Amino acid sequence: MKNTSTQLSCWNGKLPKIGIRPVIDGRRRGVRESLEETTLSLAKRAAELISSNLKYPNGEPVGCVVPDFCIGGFAETSKVAELFHAENVGVSLTVTPCWCYGSETMDEDPLMPKAIWGFNGTERPGAVYLAAALAGHTQKGWPAFGIYGRDVQDAGDKNIPADVQEKILQFARAGLAVALMKGRAYLSMGGTSMGIAGSIVDHGLFERYLGMRVESKDMTEFLRRMDEGIYDKEEYERALAWVKKNCREGKDKNPPKTRRTREHLDLEWEKSVKMALIMRDMMTGNPKLAAQGFGEEAAGNNAIVSGFQGQRQWTDYQPNGDFMEAILNSSFDWDGIREPYMVATENDALNGITMLLGYLLTNTAQVFADVRTYWSPAAVKRVTGHTLTGTAKGGFLHLINSGAATLDGTGQQSIKGKPAMKPFWEISDAEAKKCLDATKWCPSVSEYFRGGGWSSCFATKGDMPVTAARLNMVYGQGPVLQIAEGWTVELPKKVHDTLDQRTDSSWPTTWFVPRTTGKGVFRDVYSVMNAWGANHCAFSYGHIGSELITLASMLRIPVYMHNVDEEKIFRPSYWNSFGTADLEGADFRACQTLGPVYGARK
Repeated sequence: MKNTSTQLSCWNGKLPKIGIRPVIDGRRRGVRESLEETTLSLAKRAAELISSNLKYPNGEPVGCVVPDFCIGGFAETSKVAELFHAENVGVSLTVTPCWCYGSETMDEDPLMPKAIWGFNGTERPGAVYLAAALAGHTQKGWPAFGIYGRDVQDAGDKNIPADVQEKILQFARAGLAVALMKGRAYLSMGGTSMGIAGSIVDHGLFERYLGMRVESKDMTEFLRRMDEGIYDKEEYERALAWVKKNCREGKDKNPPKTRRTREHLDLEWEKSVKMALIMRDMMTGNPKLAAQGFGEEAAGNNAIVSGFQGQRQWTDYQPNGDFMEAILNSSFDWDGIREPYMVATENDALNGITMLLGYLLTNTAQVFADVRTYWSPAAVKRVTGHTLTGTAKGGFLHLINSGAATLDGTGQQSIKGKPAMKPFWEISDAEAKKCLDATKWCPSVSEYFRGGGWSSCFATKGDMPVTAARLNMVYGQGPVLQIAEGWTVELPKKVHDTLDQRTDSSWPTTWFVPRTTGKGVFRDVYSVMNAWGANHCAFSYGHIGSELITLASMLRIPVYMHNVDEEKIFRPSYWNSFGTADLEGADFRACQTLGPVYGARK
């Protein structure tokens, strides 16, 4: 069953649009008049390109706003700014085929991601305006992306070249991510988990770099809502029945003396399902709670991402959050196929942000994982007798967590016959069932989780292109992002079992090989593991490293480790002024000079 209007969503409400600004030579008596139709047509084609290719996370086409007049001077610049404000525009794309008055026609909103497409034609100097306007943006400190086609076009050519299309869409995807997160919240359930630095939630990071806020709640709120029945009872019964039918139990790895009784395990299922309902309600709100007399709880927290501390104060006597996190992070549940929610294990807010960035760029579920082990070819040979070949010949990383990873991460969905993770509106009922069938739920290991709970157990299918990423906080620097594009790999069953059983085999496993370049920290797989900045990562389906770099530049977050081809890097022209030979160094200098998008707080 596909998503319906009755299902709760993080995306209820007015979604931001992309504004297209047609700018024109303001000289009347023949010049402007000859260009009006061409300029407006250019803007409408850009809007059509965006709306026909990009979707919001709820599956709706991205909306664009195009004024019915061109911008020839500051008076019209102001009118368009008013229009964009009224229409909830969050991203700005300026287009022109001709010369215009640079600083008079600029988008001056300092918080809005902006780009300029200057038509590459010889009849009119659109590229000259592009250069002049970008210089103005650089001088004033309002970074803008420059879009300039490689090949000259004839005046009146209605085609948008492929290279221009690619840059417009990459800019629009990243800009929309910025707009979608602005004004939303991170819901922090609990505090710091087991001393993990990523779960020391930094309110200033969210406020200054993302335009978000942090809503902090104690984990006792779960107990209160369970004890007082603050959840949808009908949905709970339906969800529990669905779980019993569709969530297959796996092997109990506990020794006999620490195994829980069947009665206790059943109680753990009941509590786990209630936890999932409660976490979702706290993120999105639930109007059904108001009908029960819980108006405050019905409102939710406007959260676009959340995290759950769990360990240890909760998990020492209550079921862990693995089922809650796994099912919410997935693109389906008892109500059918729907949007995934972003829930970070162990309240690792930095990994939660990383998941959010990947989700907003791809509209697909994100996998939360530990970066657990580097397996070298020699170590695999010693332990299993197997010689690694193909993609895995240089070794691989073991990505594994306690069972909270999205079930989409099984790789049981497909694109053109190959394993994939897809936006929810492209997932079939059969694919959702295959993800469920590929997952077993094992009683949690009592040594780790004294209060019980369930861990999802699966092995990710191989040959999926994926991008692992991680946001880290650095003293004296601030947030920095690292990115590793690569592929999942499958191992022969005997080899998989031998390696998997050396850790907790009741948890989900992904064998990951980053693409190596032979230099720097990507010279080999070991070096990637050795340079990773934290114990966690999040990974997205597809090679989206260049999109993450574009988005990071909009947020003024430098990228200090990536394996993206230099030709694919797309940042505002402002960055060029800080050096073109060392792009990584220029990124740091530009971000430091500009400071956080939403203001530095002393």
